[in-house]
Amino acid sequence: MKKFLTYVLTSAPFLYMILIWIMSGNPDDAVLRLPNEGLDRFIKESLHLVEFGILYGLFVIALLAHGKLQFTLNFAGALIAIFYGFIDEIHQSFVPYRSSTMIDAAKDLIGVTVLFWIVNRTYFRNPDHSLTKKMKRFEAYLKKD
Repeated sequence: MKKFLTYVLTSAPFLYMILIWIMSGNPDDAVLRLPNEGLDRFIKESLHLVEFGILYGLFVIALLAHGKLQFTLNFAGALIAIFYGFIDEIHQSFVPYRSSTMIDAAKDLIGVTVLFWIVNRTYFRNPDHSLTKKMKRFEAYLKKD
């Protein structure tokens, strides 16, 4: 069961990248359109901050699942998430009824950077932090046979 969980956690960031690609290939109102235009735009614009932070977080979990969460691999995961945000913006520029802006790319970057900062301040610099302890327990749980 733990081996299966490890496979799922390893594939999660890549499956999420596919989901992002599919969702970006649709008009912005394909899934949900709120009746209030301003609120609809605000929520969808704010999702850029969250969407790529989640992608980076999935890379962190995948690294934890293999006991490989080290600073260099963590940094590489953040760079991949940021780069994919830029690729997604380019992809959206070719989709009818979608837009691609540097502001959106900056929001993607900020979402990843905030979570990267949190992981670095807890996991790598503060071993007594409750989040670090939980991450270490999770890592140890997956290592046990």
